[in-house]
Amino acid sequence: MNESIRQYMRIGLIHFMAYPAVIKGEGPIEETFKKIAIDDYFEVAEITWMKDKEVRKNVKKMIETSHMIVTYGGQPRLLTTGLNINNIDEAGRLAALASLKEGIDEAYEMGAKGFAFLSGNYTEEKKEEAYQALLASTKELCRYAKEKGSMSVVLEVFDYDVDKKSLIGPVALAKRYAEDMRAEYDNFGLMVDLSHLPLLHESAQESLIPIKEYIFHAHMGNCVVKDSSLPAYGDAHPRFGFPGGENDVDELVEYLRVLMDIGFISKEKRPIVSFEVKPFGDEDPDLVVANAKRVLNLAWEKV
Repeated sequence: MNESIRQYMRIGLIHFMAYPAVIKGEGPIEETFKKIAIDDYFEVAEITWMKDKEVRKNVKKMIETSHMIVTYGGQPRLLTTGLNINNIDEAGRLAALASLKEGIDEAYEMGAKGFAFLSGNYTEEKKEEAYQALLASTKELCRYAKEKGSMSVVLEVFDYDVDKKSLIGPVALAKRYAEDMRAEYDNFGLMVDLSHLPLLHESAQESLIPIKEYIFHAHMGNCVVKDSSLPAYGDAHPRFGFPGGENDVDELVEYLRVLMDIGFISKEKRPIVSFEVKPFGDEDPDLVVANAKRVLNLAWEKV
């Protein structure tokens, strides 16, 4: 592609993955966020909970000063606490729901344009019960977000049998879920992720085309799935080209082509497409971010 990538998408970076020391809402939040804010390669930063109100205030000032867009990832509120939004135990479900509502409040406080979360674990024998619990929770989140403003609510599609073992899940169930939600709420959508496709045992075409009208947001990343004995096996989001990994330049090219073919990436929409990359072991986070930018630059030339 000879035209600038900026004409077709807004490139983002997930703050709490690139700098995982902040994933629990603490740590060097301000220092690491500033690294993203001063890098004009990124128009968007995806943030998560920040437990200190003063830290939130300082980060919001950086967001406003640097002319950045932010979205809010509620996933750490579930993944780091063991909460399950489709828990068939009602008390457990309501605890997860309460935390995500707090996340929506915080997202509005920070001026976020969207709020993301993920479905939880399930058992095959209780799968339909878990699905109905997820629907109930998601409808409440969408209703809550809509009452407060115009922010979108998106569920990120994760693996169902490798690492996170989330209900949503395989593309057929993701489509059913999106159809059920959009019948009532126009502020709901799905988030797709290149790094999750191998974990889902689906190609880009298989995973994206059936749900094309419901995709609100996209991530770019890598995973290791060939052998469970390999470093970074599962949903660890290692850098592109990681040994034993699934995704590098060519896989990103294919992903972007499919997203463009289905009309998600376009000059009219300029959607958010963010890197979800995480340093492995003692890797320098800044070098992992540099890796991602180089890989996208190379991939875009081939799209």
